[in-house]
Amino acid sequence: MVKWIDVSTSKHQLKLFNGHRLLKSYPIGVGKILTPTPSGIYTIINKQFNPGGPFGLLWMGLSKPHYGIHGTNNPASIGKNVSHGCIRMFNHDVLELSSRVPIGTRVAIHK
Repeated sequence: MVKWIDVSTSKHQLKLFNGHRLLKSYPIGVGKILTPTPSGIYTIINKQFNPGGPFGLLWMGLSKPHYGIHGTNNPASIGKNVSHGCIRMFNHDVLELSSRVPIGTRVAIHK
């Protein structure tokens, strides 16, 4: 089976699947009205630890340039529409997720 990620921007939820089996669900923050998180199918193309700025402890870049899944230095933003389009996670959650998915993992983003 292949692991993949399902992101629901309306539910503020990121789910990790192995085939059809749900492995874990995480709360997320997503893009605001003027800078929405883009819907579509992407892949994780890189990982960077301690990227600095507002990106928390880890950045996982998506195949859509300038977008990624990352930690946050503002945990209160999780569950809200506050980002410039990226997917924010609690730092401990993004570290766990990163340890479970390789580069090349498919990410499906939808409302």
